[in-house]
Amino acid sequence: MNTREESIVSGGERTGTSADEPGEGALAVALRGLAAGRIVLGAAALVAPNAMAKASGVRPTPELGYMTRIFGARAIALGLGYLTASGRDRSRWQRLALLVDVIDTAHGAARLARGDLPRPTALGYTALTGAYMAVGATRLARDLA
Repeated sequence: MNTREESIVSGGERTGTSADEPGEGALAVALRGLAAGRIVLGAAALVAPNAMAKASGVRPTPELGYMTRIFGARAIALGLGYLTASGRDRSRWQRLALLVDVIDTAHGAARLARGDLPRPTALGYTALTGAYMAVGATRLARDLA
C-alpha cells in the first residue's frame, strides 16, 4: 500500500491537514455544527424520549423509549468524538459518523418505500440523516480528491 492509500485507510488526509484547519471554510463550520447538532439531539433523546416520539408523530412505548435513549447515547458519542478530536482522529470520527448517516438514511428510505411509519416521520428523519450524509460525503470526496 502506498503512502496516500495508507493515509486514506487510516482516516488521514492526503495533504496531512486536519478535517477542519483554518482555510477549510464553510464545510468545516458545517461539520462542527452537525457534531453539535448530534449532541443536542442526543441529549434530548436521553432526557425526553417520549416527547421526541410524540413530536415525531409516533406513539411512545417503553421499547421505543429504550431505543431512543440508545440513539441518544450514540449521537452524543459521535458529536463529542468529532469535536474533541484533532487531525487524523477527527477525520476518523467524521468517517464513522458518515457510515452511521449512510446506514440511517438507507433505513429511512426503506421505511418510506414500505410505508410502515407515518410518512411525515419517515420523511423528516430521512431528510435529516440525508443532509448529514451529504455534508459528510462532501468532506470524504474532498479528502479523496
